Amino acid sequence: MSIPSDVLRALRSAIENGQSELASQTVREALAAGIDPLVVMEEGLMDGAGALGEAFECGRVFLPELMLGGRALKSAMAVLTPVVQVRRESSPAGAPAPIVVATVLTDIHDIGKNVVAAMLSASGFEVIDLGVDVPPKTILERAVDVDARLIGISALLTTSLPYMRDLIDLLVSKGVRDRFKVIVGGAAVSAEYAARIGSDGTAPNAAQAALLAKRLLAPHPDALGVV
Repeated sequence: MSIPSDVLRALRSAIENGQSELASQTVREALAAGIDPLVVMEEGLMDGAGALGEAFECGRVFLPELMLGGRALKSAMAVLTPVVQVRRESSPAGAPAPIVVATVLTDIHDIGKNVVAAMLSASGFEVIDLGVDVPPKTILERAVDVDARLIGISALLTTSLPYMRDLIDLLVSKGVRDRFKVIVGGAAVSAEYAARIGSDGTAPNAAQAALLAKRLLAPHPDALGVV
């Protein structure tokens, strides 16, 4: 087994087991070993977070373990994000498109949102993360303040799903629905539900969410060939 593979496996394990200090230390080791930051994110952080999320959904781990994993992810991202930002700032592309992300009202789960936010940032977007348990009105106000072009909202709990519809209904009632693209995600969200509430789409993972955002914000969306 190569050293990079060992490091990535250790990083996934640190996220799954909620080991914050080990997670941040392992990110440093991965970068020092010359592993591309996006590989660290996708094959280390995202895989670890995805495995933890699946374990939670299946009842193999519970809320305390999920929260510890979220903290480990944040600790790791604190090391990785500055490296990704330097890469983004050195890119010849123009100013990044602002995206507002949040976990909706009554839901405090953020591990999936954090992974998506990290992938969006790595993909060149400016991400404004509002955190968890955020009311639709607050999401809209912040999106207007930063002149966002896309809003991404997440829910792990089925009881929180109505607040996704509430946000879209609020955009419609305020006459600004056409101003924002809205993508939805989280364990509670299906493609059918995303379509039913009038969102602009959902994605099965963070990498696909970034591709979806690129398609929705591209001058000619069909050119990217993403469905």
